[in-house]
Amino acid sequence: MAPKKKFSKEQIIDAAFEIAKTDGMDSISIRKVAEKLGSSIAPIYVNFSEVDELKKEVMKKIIELSNQLLSEQNSGHPFRDIGVASLRFAREYSVLFRDLVMKQNEYMDSYDDDMGHGLVEMMKGDSNLAGFSQEELMTIFFKMRVFTVGLSVMVANGLLPKEFNEEKGVEFLNSTATDVITTARLNKGMD
Repeated sequence: MAPKKKFSKEQIIDAAFEIAKTDGMDSISIRKVAEKLGSSIAPIYVNFSEVDELKKEVMKKIIELSNQLLSEQNSGHPFRDIGVASLRFAREYSVLFRDLVMKQNEYMDSYDDDMGHGLVEMMKGDSNLAGFSQEELMTIFFKMRVFTVGLSVMVANGLLPKEFNEEKGVEFLNSTATDVITTARLNKGMD
């Protein structure tokens, strides 16, 4: 009998991520991951006692990916960068985006907790947002998130005109962010 192959935890997570990327989070199963690795299910169960544990690790990988996309923007305007990273994620990982954003699931609970507060902290570094309280920044973030998710849904589902490219998306994000911030400043009596 041939010896059983051994796989690192990271290799198993990567295989599960590849399944989620093409078929969605609900498609991850121990059997499918084993097939992807060309293995029996035994090596997967050595590292993960159940599929939900593996899915949580895949979600952590998605959060890392989101952070990476965000860090690649680095325009000096974190508020803008958040929107651009979201559009990129929707375009490059459309199945995952639709799976996580357009379906009710427990995965987004941890995403919101992990990412939401960190993103508002990043917004504090944006000179355009100086003078707003934490609560006001949360409201601004939520308004922009509603717009950005809507635009990202259109990107992920191919619902935008062909001429709508990333540059046009950035223009839309900038214009909408300016509108939201200007309105918030006016409402606060800052301008």
